Formats: sequence, structure tokens, C-alpha cells
Amino acid sequence: MLTKYIQAAMHEAQYEIMEDGRFFGSIPSCQGCWADGDTLEACRDELESVLEDWMALKLRFGDTMPVVGGIDLNPRPETAYAEAY
Repeated sequence: MLTKYIQAAMHEAQYEIMEDGRFFGSIPSCQGCWADGDTLEACRDELESVLEDWMALKLRFGDTMPVVGGIDLNPRPETAYAEAY
């Protein structure tokens, strides 16, 4: 499921060439996920790495994550807490 989320988010990525000739990429639905690189491929690779780190931090701290490509990684309230007997 994590791999599919990453793939879906990367399909939403937007790229542009900056004035200095470097490439800039971002994933608008994943606020704060951006990267740059000398080539489009380098920018894409760096953006995917940033996305993975961003996801790890969101999951670690229990932050809400956007639904991307119909994939919802957020815990459902009815399953988020289990009582021990």
C-alpha cells in the first residue's frame, strides 16, 4: 500500500525549469514535498526520497496525510484504538 501511495503521489508531481537551468519539482497535495536537481531525473529521484521521508514523519507523529490517488493511509477512528481485556 505504501508503494502505491508513493506512485500515486509521484504521478501528481509538477516540474518546472528554474532560471538557473535546474529542475524544480513538487507534489502539491503533499505540502512541503519539493526538490530540485541538475536534471529532471535527478529532481524526480530526490523528490521521491523527500516524499518517503515526509511520509515517515507523518506516520511517526500521527499527522493526517492527504488521500492520494484514492489511497487513504490515515487510521479509521473505529480501528485506531483497541481495548485490551
